[in-house]
Amino acid sequence: MNQYEKYYVPATSPWPIVGAVGLFLIALGAGNYVANLESGGGFGGLVLLAGIAVILFMVVGWFRHVIQESMSGLYSAQMDRSFRQGMSWFIFSEVMFFGAFFGALFYARMVALPWLGGAGNNAMTAEVLWPTFEAVWPLISTPDGTTTQAMGWSGLPLYNTIILVVSSVTLHVAHVALEQDKRKVLTAWLGLTVLLGLAFLVLQVEEYVHAYTEMGLTLSSGIYGNTFFLLTGFHGMHVTLGTIMLIVMFFRVLKGHFSPDNHFAFQASSWYWHFVDVVWLCLFVFVYVL
Repeated sequence: MNQYEKYYVPATSPWPIVGAVGLFLIALGAGNYVANLESGGGFGGLVLLAGIAVILFMVVGWFRHVIQESMSGLYSAQMDRSFRQGMSWFIFSEVMFFGAFFGALFYARMVALPWLGGAGNNAMTAEVLWPTFEAVWPLISTPDGTTTQAMGWSGLPLYNTIILVVSSVTLHVAHVALEQDKRKVLTAWLGLTVLLGLAFLVLQVEEYVHAYTEMGLTLSSGIYGNTFFLLTGFHGMHVTLGTIMLIVMFFRVLKGHFSPDNHFAFQASSWYWHFVDVVWLCLFVFVYVL
């Protein structure tokens, strides 16, 4: 008689539909807020916050259930392979997600802007658009005559780049410590990684405040403002999610979870964090430097 490896199939879960509701509220709230930004944001801000609250509730509940299943010994090696495949495809979908936004930036800079400036056989000239139009990037002037400042690469963006690069190193050290079963080293370096993630988020908020209050750079500042806040804002959301994942891993480590041979949750969080760091390096080069 053939012996088959057990494969745990959980009962019907409410968390996917809860997450779908949260994402719908976020999309609805963000869309309404951006559309009514000049008049105060409408009801979008409250809906957006409600969506974020639902997502946080879903993450906490879903994480708790998965942790309980794992610690109960319900998972097998085959289940572990399924988790690895799922996380790999999730990160691939995130690559495509950011690829679309980087593609939009490339199109705006390398195709649309030269075309509007009269490149090639295009008969459209700058005077047709508005008198002060110049086909150079960053496009910081708008048709109403206002001019904003472009965000430079030095200062806060450079500090945040250093922070994320260092955080990848500290997380790798923590991962190696886990594989070697050095719990104190693991706890210290993982805790440092969490602090670096929080520091990045604090500095990004400070950068946004500086952009809005002192530089006149807002979400409505033409194509440059749109692409800047689109790319950096969505990346900030991913850093927030990655930081939450690392915080969960930190408290699990404190409770004695994980072993050198069984720690895929930690490894998946590590994969995600390194991916977010790579995205930021690309973003730093193409949004801030070039």
